[in-house]
Amino acid sequence: MQTPVNNRSEDQLLAEIEDLKRRLEYQNAEHPAGGPAGSHGSGGRGRRKRPSALALWILAIVTVLLFAGAFFAGYLPETSRQTALARDSKDDALILPPVNYFEVEQAAGQSQLVLPGSIQAVTEAPILARASGYIQKRYVDIGDRVKEGQLLAEIEAPELDQQVQQAKSGVDQVRSSLEQAAANLQQAKTNSDMAHYTYQRWDALVQKGAVSRQDADTYKSTYEASQQNVQALEKAVNVARSNIGVAEANLGHFTEMQGYLKVKAPFAGVVTLRNIDTGALVSDGSTLLFRIAQTDRLRTYVNVPQTDASAIRVGQVADLKIPDLPSHTFTGTVTRTASALDPATRTLLVEVQVTNESGLLLPGMYSQVNFTTPRAEPPMTIRVDALVVRGAGQFVVVIGSDNVAHFRKIELGRDYGDHLEVLNGLKKGEHVAISPGDAIQENAKVNPIKVAGSKG
Repeated sequence: MQTPVNNRSEDQLLAEIEDLKRRLEYQNAEHPAGGPAGSHGSGGRGRRKRPSALALWILAIVTVLLFAGAFFAGYLPETSRQTALARDSKDDALILPPVNYFEVEQAAGQSQLVLPGSIQAVTEAPILARASGYIQKRYVDIGDRVKEGQLLAEIEAPELDQQVQQAKSGVDQVRSSLEQAAANLQQAKTNSDMAHYTYQRWDALVQKGAVSRQDADTYKSTYEASQQNVQALEKAVNVARSNIGVAEANLGHFTEMQGYLKVKAPFAGVVTLRNIDTGALVSDGSTLLFRIAQTDRLRTYVNVPQTDASAIRVGQVADLKIPDLPSHTFTGTVTRTASALDPATRTLLVEVQVTNESGLLLPGMYSQVNFTTPRAEPPMTIRVDALVVRGAGQFVVVIGSDNVAHFRKIELGRDYGDHLEVLNGLKKGEHVAISPGDAIQENAKVNPIKVAGSKG
C-alpha cells in the first residue's frame, strides 16, 4: 500500500503530462500543417501541423519517467517494508531458546540381555594323595592331556609295604587258629559220642540189676560234660572264622592303600595344576598332587535378575563373547536353572554349557552371555541424556506440535547405557528434548531443532 506522499508525486506527474498536452495542442493551433509558422494562406487553413520529433521524444521520456517514478515511489518502499517485517519475524524466532529433540522409538520385539559369567570346566577334580610316602616318579605336568586311568605319579611307602606283609601274616595266623579250633571240635565230638555210648551200656546194665545206679549216673555226667565241651569248641571255631574275616579285611585295606601308590587319572582331561615333584613328601588325604579338568565342554554360571528370570528356559540358546576373542562368538545352551531366586541378591542362577572343540576357551575365563528373549509388548526407548531426575521422580521434556515444552513423568525399565527403556509415559513418535537445561520451564515456547539421525 502506497503512502500519501507517493500519491501526491503521481498526481503532480499526471498534471505535468496534461500541461504538456495542452502546450502541444496550442503549438499545433498556432502552426498548422503544410505551412510555416505564422502564415495565413488560404491553402493552409483548416489543416493542423504534425507534432515535431522533438516533442514526441519529450513525451516518451516524460512517460518513461512517470512510470519509473511510480515504480521507485511505490513498489520499492513496499518491498523494503516486507523485507523488514520478515527480518523482524526471524529475529523474534531466534530469540526463542533452541532445543534439540529426537523422536521416541519402540524397542525391538526381541530383548537382548547381556550378563557377566565365569567359565568353568564341566568336570574338574583335585587329585589328593591317598597314601603317605615320597614321590618316586612323576609322569605328567601342567597342560598335559591325559586319558582315563593313565598313570600320573608313583609314591614310595616302605611302611605301607611292611603293614601289608604284617596283615598277610595275621591272616595266616588266624587261619591256623581256625584249623586248630576245628580239630579240637572234631575231637570233642568223638569223645562225646564215646561217652554217649558208654552211658547207654551202663544204663542197660542198671535195668538188669547188674550194676548200681550211681555208676550209671557217673557216665551220664561225663556224657553231658562232653556235649558242653563240643558247644564251646563250636563257638571257638566261629570266633576263629570271624577273626579270619577281620584279618582279611585289614589285609585288603592295606593292599588297597598299596594300590594308591600309583596315582592314576580318574577321567580324560587336561592337567591344570601340579603341586608336587620327585622326592616330595606327601600325606594321606591332605596333599594336593594334581588338578584335572575336562575342557572339551565347558559351563558358565550366570546370575539373572528377577525382572528377566521368567524369560529363561532350559534349552534356550545363548551366545558367549570373550573380550580377548572379539572375532569369535560361541553358542551355548541353558542346561539347568536353580528354579529359585537367591534371597540375598534376588537373582536366578543359570548354567550355560558350550562345546570347546577348538580349545580356545579356557576354564576361569571371563565371558559375556547374551540371552535373546521375545517381548509381547516392547517398551519405548529414549536417549539417556533426555532424562530429567527431580525430587518428584523421573521426567522427560516433551515438545508439542505448538513448540511448547511439557514435563512428563515416566516409568523406566532396563538401562542399556546409552539409552533407556520407558515402560509408561511416552508414545511412539513424540518429540523429546535432549539435555534440557534449567532455562526450559513448563509451558515454555521453544525453538525445536531435530538432531541428525532422528526419525520424523
